[in-house]
Amino acid sequence: MGELKIENLHVAVDGQEILKGVNLLVKTGEIHAIMGPNGTGKSTLSQTIMGHPAYTVTAGTISVDGQDLADLSVDERARAGLFLAMQYPVEVPGVTNAEFMRAAINARRADDQQIGVLEFINKLTAKSDFLGMTSEMTDRYLNEGFSCGEKKRNEILQMMMIEPEYGILDEIDSGLDIDALKVVAKGVNAMRSDAFGVLMITHYQRLLDYIEPDFVHVMMDGQIVTTGDATLAKELEAVGYAKLRDQLGLDIKLTDEEV
Repeated sequence: MGELKIENLHVAVDGQEILKGVNLLVKTGEIHAIMGPNGTGKSTLSQTIMGHPAYTVTAGTISVDGQDLADLSVDERARAGLFLAMQYPVEVPGVTNAEFMRAAINARRADDQQIGVLEFINKLTAKSDFLGMTSEMTDRYLNEGFSCGEKKRNEILQMMMIEPEYGILDEIDSGLDIDALKVVAKGVNAMRSDAFGVLMITHYQRLLDYIEPDFVHVMMDGQIVTTGDATLAKELEAVGYAKLRDQLGLDIKLTDEEV
């Protein structure tokens, strides 16, 4: 069993501290959800794990299966088993979905173990059919002209094709209608295994109605302030962040929207 381990992580953006001592352990075979109000550092955490250069680690460590990620580039972290499904997937004109996915798969394999064309096509067809995606989508340029729902489904297709050890899903439910949400959840649930761990970042309970987490963490003001099982998300949906903050005795200011 592998583990993604985050210890006392402090992160700054443009000199402003956003994460203020995050501790988290995600093992393969587990699904973790992180919830919290806007601006509390959830997406900062996901981007920092993947090594985005705009996020500066000022203290603490991130490791995968005992390997410190501090000096690894984004692509090296991907080769180490990490995958980030982004909140806002970017468009890449000139590179088709199929080309991108085959290159990503082979980047994690030794030169003498590259995936063959026929094996790749068969796998892509099976995974696309499972997610209700047409071959036309995989032939299009990466995310170019895709709707929000298509982009998010495409992120899940990429994850199913690449088969990472850890999937980080940054608000994968954002902007999705109920049908698209069910497809995304279907893909994530199909990957559940002892060899795959998930860290989901979300604002809302509705995603967790379809992907049941083993652990739910609540983040406020750059820290994880409480952890529970799936029932914690339901309780949070009922009482809101402000009441939870007061119950925990925290001196944290929330925006009007979150109060």
